[in-house]
Amino acid sequence: MQNQEECGGGGGGATSCEFEDWGTFVDEAIIQQKSKILADESQKIPFVANKAKILFCYIEQISWVNSDELEAESVYISDDVNVEDGMNVDDGVNVDDGVNVNEGVSSSSGSLEPYIGMEFEDVEDAQTFYKAYARRKGFAIRTNHTRLSKDDKTLCAVDYVCTRAGFRQVSRKEKDRTLPQPAETKIGCKAIMGIKKNGEKWIVNKFVVEHNHILLTPRSTSLLRGHRGVSKVQKKLIMTLNESGVPTRKIMSVLSKESGGDFNVGCIGKDVENYLGSKRRKIFEEGDAQRLYSYFIDRQLKEPGFVYSMQVDKDGCMGSCFWVDARSRVAYQYFGDVVTFDATYLTNIYKMPFVPFSGVNHHHQTIMFGCALLVNETAESYIWLLRTWQEAMLGRAPNTIITDDDKAMAKAIAEVLPNTTHRLCLWHILQKFPEHLAHVYNKFPDFQKEFRHCIHETITIDEFEQKWASIVVKYELGENTWLQNLYSRREKWVPAYLRSTFCAGMSTTQRSESMNNFFKDYVRSSTMVSDFVHQYEKAIDARYFKEKEKDVRTKSTRAILKTPLKIEEEAATVYTRKSFTIFQAELFDSLRYQAKNLSKDGETKTYGVTAYGKETPIYHVTLQGDEGHATCTCHMWEFVGILCRHILCVFGKKAKLDRLPQCYILDRWTMNAKSRPISDIRCSEGQVRQGEDEATMRKFKSMIQLYDIVELASQSTEKHNHFTLALEKVHKELLAMEDHVECSQKGEGTNDDQILRSQVVSNFSQTVQDPSRVPTKGRPKTMRAKNPKESQPTKKRRCTICKNEGHTRNNCPSVRDIGHTPYEVERTTLHN
Repeated sequence: MQNQEECGGGGGGATSCEFEDWGTFVDEAIIQQKSKILADESQKIPFVANKAKILFCYIEQISWVNSDELEAESVYISDDVNVEDGMNVDDGVNVDDGVNVNEGVSSSSGSLEPYIGMEFEDVEDAQTFYKAYARRKGFAIRTNHTRLSKDDKTLCAVDYVCTRAGFRQVSRKEKDRTLPQPAETKIGCKAIMGIKKNGEKWIVNKFVVEHNHILLTPRSTSLLRGHRGVSKVQKKLIMTLNESGVPTRKIMSVLSKESGGDFNVGCIGKDVENYLGSKRRKIFEEGDAQRLYSYFIDRQLKEPGFVYSMQVDKDGCMGSCFWVDARSRVAYQYFGDVVTFDATYLTNIYKMPFVPFSGVNHHHQTIMFGCALLVNETAESYIWLLRTWQEAMLGRAPNTIITDDDKAMAKAIAEVLPNTTHRLCLWHILQKFPEHLAHVYNKFPDFQKEFRHCIHETITIDEFEQKWASIVVKYELGENTWLQNLYSRREKWVPAYLRSTFCAGMSTTQRSESMNNFFKDYVRSSTMVSDFVHQYEKAIDARYFKEKEKDVRTKSTRAILKTPLKIEEEAATVYTRKSFTIFQAELFDSLRYQAKNLSKDGETKTYGVTAYGKETPIYHVTLQGDEGHATCTCHMWEFVGILCRHILCVFGKKAKLDRLPQCYILDRWTMNAKSRPISDIRCSEGQVRQGEDEATMRKFKSMIQLYDIVELASQSTEKHNHFTLALEKVHKELLAMEDHVECSQKGEGTNDDQILRSQVVSNFSQTVQDPSRVPTKGRPKTMRAKNPKESQPTKKRRCTICKNEGHTRNNCPSVRDIGHTPYEVERTTLHN
């Protein structure tokens, strides 16, 4: 028995265990422990703790044993052991579980197991005690029955039962049920603890310990519904992560990391989803549209440059709405010469199309000029939106606007923005060709190559017209009405027609598409409109922060030069880093080109520019005078706003210009693009918002400091105990200060802004109802509209038993009746 005693002393004696049979080892260990306790009744060594040490020793010795077999064996042994405190092997502190089985409220007698006559101070103590007992034993509890006193109608009795007590209601088992039946949880378990009030105490008047089902281990018990819950601290963290666009599975990963493992979280992913769902239901009860309207009013009071507009129908339901912050309005005054306008994205629970106004800033980043949620996609809605947007932008119309090929959009733009060049998104146009010309694509493999050359590689209008005519004749497309209709609008989408129009390098609505992709990290199809505006604000803040990062990088670093040319050095001091990178690439490539004199007419000279060793393509550069006024047939300067390699070749090799002409430095691409003041819009960039943001910053600073303190406190038990005592002291002091602060604030009153805001909100009598789901133009139930080429038909699910569609084998009608009868018999048997 000496070897056995060493095993019971701790893990260090595990190597000296000589028992080869599991049953023999445990039986000997139990006999020894019983002998020690009987020999000295005054010795109160917790038998469970000693047994845990013995098991730990044995587990180390047979670490190759399957954990499931070991757990089952432990349960088997515990049934045969009658321990003084009534706990079996699974109730003890399992080394792997990390569960404190003694947590909870004990009774006045100090016992850890209920018994008839046990007393409690109140109902909460009794419930907490039985819940802790249930966790140790391996089951969960629920309140089954409560009784009120006939005299004063106060609570006088409560029954707590196992969650597997009773049976499922028959009404839950309709034969026409289409969804699979959920697993059975109630199987008639008789375990119960009943309490009744006796004077000032609560006494246990009924107690049944037996269960008719398998009990779980303490670690597994934490996953039962009765022992799960989302704590107050977890709720705050969940809301913070959810508002930042973090999905549930990643929220659970964060909670697991913070808690030290999945079993220590205290809840599962479904609990997190239920909590977030309850928050959404609360928003529905308050009124989603009403919260949105209140937010707009409050935001405008805080930020005078904020502009919004909302339509309300005759029934008081929210219609289309538009909003734009002050920063976006100011940015439009600098970079609003080219705007993309897209309505192919669904971002909210009402399926209202999200319509962003996008552009590009001096760092070639996508920026926002406002956005809208439309109730429908009619010309009237677009006309209202464009007029509202123009009013917010001080009446300044863009030079170019790029949209999808939509008739309603085209009609609205022609009416509201008659002097703006309307371009169609080239990418969306080209995506329609395989759909409408499928017979040509299938019959002629070379058609796609020739067509792409006609669209993308023709430089001049004449060259495009000749190539287009040859393709129409060659492939017999002269009678194709769709192609002819598209050709009649070629000025809006063919690059050869639009190269002389400034578009900041954009030929598609890619900027809007990229913003849609960017918003995926912040919103989803179930997002409320009131939540959407908050997520939109966060997304705008993120884009603004990225712009500031580029500003700092441009002004605090110096670009690496590739040539000794002064023109490159000058450009590096003027352009932003991204703009200079584009210019530098063109300048460096210009060294691979040669220029030949073609003609001269007074002070106007024409050069033919080709790459060394090649005769085509030839780009014609016209140079006027000695001041550097030049044009090129590639029209990169007109289209992008940065000089092309062909003009730079002529400047360096023919005109001998060693500087960049001022007329070819576009302000929108320079470091000082936003230096011009905009006095008509009140915007406080960089100013910290008052109120809520100040409280958030204080909280953040405190959390950072606490993280450092917690790291130090976790290094030793002494430090941890010292930290715990200090924390409890500070906590009590803060709670005592809370009442004093509230009283002082009531005495001092609030500031004028808060009074004005409360008056405006309280005087707001308009009630806005939530919008209905809007019907879209054939849009599928996805976040983005897709054309037929992108959408592939999905295969319908088919039952593997009856081979019919519309259901699966889990709820197949042909087998539902077969499995129903034995299920009822089994349930009746358990009930008896």
